[in-house]
Amino acid sequence: YLNYQGEQIEEWAEGMYAVCIQHEMDHLQGTLFIDHLSRLKRSYAINKVKKAKKRDAA
Repeated sequence: YLNYQGEQIEEWAEGMYAVCIQHEMDHLQGTLFIDHLSRLKRSYAINKVKKAKKRDAA
């Protein structure tokens, strides 16, 4: 990443810190959490959201 002075910074991350950094990088690249899921899991998640919306609208 670049710091406030525009200098490139490289660091090593592990565990939850690495997950957080990847999450923020995904935001910058326009990647959603659901984009990381397999086709089957993505379909399952989308269907759950649709069912919840129907339930809440009723």
